[in-house]
Amino acid sequence: MQTNLTPSVQQTPQGQEADAILRTCVHCGFCTATCPTYQLLGNELDSPRGRIYLIKAFLEGNPVTEETQHHLDLCLTCRACEAACPSGVKYGRLIDIGRDLLEQAVARPLSERLKRWGIRQVLPNSILFNPLLQIGQTLRPLLPQSLKNHIPPKIAFTPYTPTAHARIMLVLDGCVQPALAPKTNADAMKVLDKLGIRLISAPQAGCCGAVDYHLAAHEEGLTRMRQNIDAWWTFVEQGAEAIVMTASGCGNMVKEYGYYLKDDPQYASKAARISAICRDLTEVILQEGLDKLKPAPDLPPSPEMVAVHVPCSLQHAQRQPFILPNLLKKLGFKLTIVPDGHLCCGSAGTYSLFNKAVANQLLDNKINALQSGQPSVIVTANIGCQAHLQSKSQVPVKHWIELVAERL
Repeated sequence: MQTNLTPSVQQTPQGQEADAILRTCVHCGFCTATCPTYQLLGNELDSPRGRIYLIKAFLEGNPVTEETQHHLDLCLTCRACEAACPSGVKYGRLIDIGRDLLEQAVARPLSERLKRWGIRQVLPNSILFNPLLQIGQTLRPLLPQSLKNHIPPKIAFTPYTPTAHARIMLVLDGCVQPALAPKTNADAMKVLDKLGIRLISAPQAGCCGAVDYHLAAHEEGLTRMRQNIDAWWTFVEQGAEAIVMTASGCGNMVKEYGYYLKDDPQYASKAARISAICRDLTEVILQEGLDKLKPAPDLPPSPEMVAVHVPCSLQHAQRQPFILPNLLKKLGFKLTIVPDGHLCCGSAGTYSLFNKAVANQLLDNKINALQSGQPSVIVTANIGCQAHLQSKSQVPVKHWIELVAERL
């Protein structure tokens, strides 16, 4: 694609990166076949190719409006287009740049700015989020069903204390997962304990930075990334082998810390190291071997039929579309067939909070696909997807590690 970016844009690092990405696009249209919003809305401007044209026009000095911003907002950043693109267009990075620059050019209504600011203050902050969730859970029986569905009931669980193995790996607690699904990391500790690994969390580590960064608050997102690196670094220097991600959305972000902080002289090398040792939980377990996790030969096979939802962050961004189903198959679980598994469920970080109509349509489609094989349980690998799916699912939705831990 030929470009003619304005000099003021071309002279910035963001502009130069955007220019390089734009020039790799050859207009082929492969992306439109995999884009959930284009499949749903049928508007070229709500496809990756259309959004690329909008970003290009903006960076070349053409006028932009709230309509331009709306089409970029409707992007899920699921990155299915990247996985399908034969030219290797780095669309995820381009949409981040486009949104950031457009945020500066087009003023949002005050109410929308306050909503975005409020979500950025609450979701990544357990001191605010946890009490609000507890209030919602207390009032849940009194709420209408439409609200009740979005507030998971309280979960009783016992914290797991791992054995003092010589091998240590770090786990990120993250923003909302400890409150919404406290069993996830506890079960991950239990499973890795069986493999001779002590899984611990760094107390000062918090939000991965995705909430801020993908809402065009880049500096705030980068600050959270630096805080996590500081929280982990002593453990890494002392021999922690990996940073294990039980939420694939966070994992995608941490695996790209090296890119986001590449121009920071104080953090570039540390960020690259953190990204290099970041592993999704599926990767760790497959690498360590499954023999110790398989059920005893004399045990009858599990009668459960499992529908697997592979989050976009795992299958598209991390390019691991089959790792979770293959792992569960090797452990003896029976999996249903899930049509259109490549399409997003509509959660997409904070997307479902801002674009409810599209998110709900995608959710309905995903629930129908997941339940079409009549499973007894649905499993996923990301807390946002898990909460989103459970809001409408007729069968339980769990993190996949719960199924594995239940058999130990």
